[in-house]
Amino acid sequence: MNVKVGDILVMKKPHPCGEKKWLVLRTGADFRLRCLGCGHELMTPRFKAEKNIREILSTDTTTSL
Repeated sequence: MNVKVGDILVMKKPHPCGEKKWLVLRTGADFRLRCLGCGHELMTPRFKAEKNIREILSTDTTTSL
């Protein structure tokens, strides 16, 4: 899966606050994610996060010249 810093992940299960969208703050062997509902941050292993991703909302704002 091609997950980049700044992407928004829509997960299968909601966070206890009710939000399903998470902002990617760090990638690598672990992901650092921030809940877009309550602002809670967590680090989770890549394989666990990738298993629970439903959709990736890319925030790629590059323009081609």
